[in-house]
Amino acid sequence: MSAQLPLALQLREGNALDNFHAGPNGAAVAGLHEAVEGVDRQAFFWAGDGQGKSHLLEGAVRLAQHNGLDACLLPASEIIPLVPDVLESMEQFGLLAIDDCQLFAGLPAWEEALFHLYNRLMSLGGRLLVTANASPGAMGLMLPDLATRLAAGPVYRLMSLEDEDLQALLQERARARGLRLEPEVAHYIVLRSERSAGALMELLSDLDRLALAQQRSVTIPFVKDALGW
Repeated sequence: MSAQLPLALQLREGNALDNFHAGPNGAAVAGLHEAVEGVDRQAFFWAGDGQGKSHLLEGAVRLAQHNGLDACLLPASEIIPLVPDVLESMEQFGLLAIDDCQLFAGLPAWEEALFHLYNRLMSLGGRLLVTANASPGAMGLMLPDLATRLAAGPVYRLMSLEDEDLQALLQERARARGLRLEPEVAHYIVLRSERSAGALMELLSDLDRLALAQQRSVTIPFVKDALGW
């Protein structure tokens, strides 16, 4: 394996399945568990930005590693600056998780490398999890056989969380930070923010940092001041 590749395999702190708020995506989370446990050999998850794809994938890798499986995360954005040869021998892992697979679309050398990696991984009994911003057939892949293989297992679309789910998620993650966030404050934030889990987590991080710096509680007046609302 390339000596450069491990730099691309780091899991972000805090992203686990037990703090992934499924909301309407219970079937997708169940399907991910089945893939990690080997009921299905592969699964594909797609959604727009900020819908939790990376969180879900990183949580799956952590679960697989906890279960004793040799699992590896491959974020496309971090390995594309390298060369397709870095995918050689990656089939040695029991589970591969490829994040933002759409970034490989239109790059012939990368598509071919992924195609051959898929075949090697499946021949050895490995498992594959993939995320993208579109379904396998709509990613813009130039290699039809690669799209067909990525769609060979269950394909799940991650749905946007409703406001009540976003509010619950915001309060859950605030508690995990040791931050007191009353329901009316969480409701106020959700109504005025971008409706995505990713955007809310960024806001929460900003509020946590500012509240600590100013030694203030997170109230509606504080949120108005901090965010200029």
